[in-house]
Amino acid sequence: MHAERQPKDLLPLSEPVFHILLSLADEERHGYGIMREVRTRTGDAIVLAPGTLYGAIKRLRGLGLIEETATRVDPELDDERRRYYRLTGLGERVAAAEASRVAALAEQAAAKRLLPGWSAV
Repeated sequence: MHAERQPKDLLPLSEPVFHILLSLADEERHGYGIMREVRTRTGDAIVLAPGTLYGAIKRLRGLGLIEETATRVDPELDDERRRYYRLTGLGERVAAAEASRVAALAEQAAAKRLLPGWSAV
């Protein structure tokens, strides 16, 4: 169903959606884990509210960018009600495409001397 969809067709991503995909790029996480990782990684600059997070998760699942997993990090220590999510292959490609798009914008801003300390490639 999602095989014919191209990553560029889903760009640009909203900031919360990109942060959710970034949080899942290195490991599976449950909703609260996603919220905590985004907050920590951004130094509290981005705080995802539960409604924003779970609405985005629903949309991302519908687009085939993330999927729910049945695995648990440690079933004895984990709450069985938690749902874990991971990127799909398409989700990885979309996240990479968005990262490339943002990097290209940063390079353009650096070339215009808007990013002190950065050098345009």
